[in-house]
Amino acid sequence: MLKGRDFIKAIRRIFFTLHSNTSISQMDQSTRYHYSPTLKWNPMVEEYFIKAYGADHFSRISTALTRPSCYSCIRVNTLKSTSDAVIEKLLEIFKERGMHDVAVQESSTTWEPDNCCKATLKCTGSVESLKAIKSISKCQFPGLDYVVFVKGSGPHAIHYGDNEGKPLKEVIVSRKCAEAVLRGAQVYVPGVLACSAHVERGDAVAVSVAVEQYGPDGGWGVAMTRGTVLQGSQEDPYYFERDGFYIGQATAMMSRAGMFRVTEGVAVDMKERVYRLPSFYDLLEGEIFLQNLPSIITAHALDPQPGERILDMCAAPGGKTTAIASLMKDKGEVVAVDRSHNKVLGIQKLAAEMGLSCITTYKLDALKSVCHGAESDSLPNTCSAEDARTPDLLSSGIDGFDAKLLFEKNFNDLQLKDGQYPSKAELRKRIRQLKNGPGRNHTAGGRVEKSKGFSPNSFDRVLLDAPCSALGLRPRLFAGEDTVDSLRSNAKYQRRMFDQAVQLVRPGGVIVYSTCTINPGENEALVRYALDKYEFLSLASQHPKIGGPGLTGSCQLSDGFVEEWLKPGEEDLVQRFDPSSDLDTIGFFIAKFSVGPKNI
Repeated sequence: MLKGRDFIKAIRRIFFTLHSNTSISQMDQSTRYHYSPTLKWNPMVEEYFIKAYGADHFSRISTALTRPSCYSCIRVNTLKSTSDAVIEKLLEIFKERGMHDVAVQESSTTWEPDNCCKATLKCTGSVESLKAIKSISKCQFPGLDYVVFVKGSGPHAIHYGDNEGKPLKEVIVSRKCAEAVLRGAQVYVPGVLACSAHVERGDAVAVSVAVEQYGPDGGWGVAMTRGTVLQGSQEDPYYFERDGFYIGQATAMMSRAGMFRVTEGVAVDMKERVYRLPSFYDLLEGEIFLQNLPSIITAHALDPQPGERILDMCAAPGGKTTAIASLMKDKGEVVAVDRSHNKVLGIQKLAAEMGLSCITTYKLDALKSVCHGAESDSLPNTCSAEDARTPDLLSSGIDGFDAKLLFEKNFNDLQLKDGQYPSKAELRKRIRQLKNGPGRNHTAGGRVEKSKGFSPNSFDRVLLDAPCSALGLRPRLFAGEDTVDSLRSNAKYQRRMFDQAVQLVRPGGVIVYSTCTINPGENEALVRYALDKYEFLSLASQHPKIGGPGLTGSCQLSDGFVEEWLKPGEEDLVQRFDPSSDLDTIGFFIAKFSVGPKNI
């Protein structure tokens, strides 16, 4: 019996024989070298979404997810700059990069994203097609004049050249690399999977994508060894699967051998892109932050006020955290938690870059946010008096110099644990860390405080931007791994986190729940759960209101389970951002809850 891979090769050989009368030179480029991907879904997930949205609507959503938004959304740090100043600086930078024709759209007109990413543009080779940026404008939605839109263009038809009847030289990149390239990034060495033979520095190459395929073992994967040599024939890996997955033409920055010998650097320089969006990497750090429009609106929905105590439960990478702090004029306290050490360091770095001092960070699992005892971080839980510790440390054999070093660093391990101080071994371990620097597990450096949780009713407002299936992020070239069971698991996880948020917010406070997924089970179904379980919660209106209404009714899944969504009259109190709408955003969901007296 043939193995799965041998079977696939056999099928390809048969297909090649049947099509041997058609030479490469006779192939119509438009049937192969173009970008028109089809998003693959788990069949049961696709059936569920069709029930939720209808077949036509879900088809539009699925198509929109494969394409990037044709504009970049920039949040200006109003503590350091203004929208006008940022626009002026960006224009100068773009001129230095050779983009002289960027227009500034007048602020007197209302900006509305057009369908530039949905129409097929026939502009191959024209000067217009070479513009990465068409215009810069301030957002005209109420209260969002500190948001700047930088408009790109696409999709563009790319002329890859006929190469005198020979197969085009080609580079295949990973799906994640391709998704980044569609947003404006370059192709770096780790993203290259395969390359044609005899590619040298300076050669023009077509860039295509290897998307996960369903394998004979029942799983999804890319059955391709990194470094595979492409022959330009139907015998190549994923030759037919790559039809419609070409993202542009590039110039090789190193030879084929170099791409698979070195570990870093730009492998190919993208010269012609299907979607032309600018990269903002290392650009105006501290003054601007690249952020999706719905994420900015989420911070506004929370409506933080100066002097309040706010909790961001799943804060990394820190975009919403810093947006909240900015809206508070850096007055009050924003507590940002995440369970990853290095992600918390990233939040600290971003806050420092933006000059925000009201942000306090902790390493904490959101599922353990509530602490009912005296160990909570809203109550004193450390013994901080030097004179109270010194005798214990000295009596434990720690010499005076090392004890002084521990005091200077105010190490967390000096706090009481179950009524006892840390052991001598623990103290010596910490001393070694202070003397020798962080270990391999903390290579990003810096100190992160661990939290034991917070007291109930200790926050004025709580943001739960919950970990989710992320099925609203775009561009997305693959969705096959998500199953109905995995989507349900996400929803259960989110409900547990929401239960924590409810305990932490004070009566009279506010909870904002948000996700970046199109899955109703993680959105409307969570709202239904919250309103049914907690009688003191009610949906509150949001400002600004830009997204569309939520989904009402219910949906019966294939196993008979009935998923309840919003009731009539509740749909306009949430914001659902549809990636196929004219707003051209990612898929996103926002719900805002007012918290009444909890004794009911």
